[in-house]
Amino acid sequence: MQQLMKNYSTMFLVRGIAAIVFGIITLVWPRLTLSTLVILFGIFAIISGAAAGASALQNRDVHGWGLHLCEGILAVLVGVVTLAWPGITALAFLFLLAAWAITTGIIEFTAPFLFPMRGLHAGLLILTGLASVVFGILLAARPATGILTVTLLIGIYAIVIGVLYCVHFFEVRSASREVSPARTPYMP
Repeated sequence: MQQLMKNYSTMFLVRGIAAIVFGIITLVWPRLTLSTLVILFGIFAIISGAAAGASALQNRDVHGWGLHLCEGILAVLVGVVTLAWPGITALAFLFLLAAWAITTGIIEFTAPFLFPMRGLHAGLLILTGLASVVFGILLAARPATGILTVTLLIGIYAIVIGVLYCVHFFEVRSASREVSPARTPYMP
């Protein structure tokens, strides 16, 4: 059980760090060209999806592993499509990003209601899901806003989600310590 929780929590740490780095780069250089932003997002989506997919495959015996696998596959596919066609228009990119954020948010929001989760773990996942859905809806509702504004919004969103994922990592890690068997002192 402890190894399972460690694998699960590591996925959140990798995704959190990737999101924070992506967000910081986006905020530090807000005048990135759209093609650079598209490439950065594609790389982020692939890393995030690979982490979710790897965690799901390592924990196939856990109820609900398929949701994480679907989320991971979706993120990798979005990343690959984004990198394969970096010349897509800003509007197509924004709608692709909005669809990904909404879908991921719905999966994360519903997971605590469908699977046995409680406490801070469930609350963080619900909060992360809500943030993703709100972000996706805002992007889809206002796609024609200036790219600088969208870039700043994307950077803030990535940092918020990254911080939530990192907090989630420490929550799961703390919970796994509570589950670990009692250690016996070393006796020579």
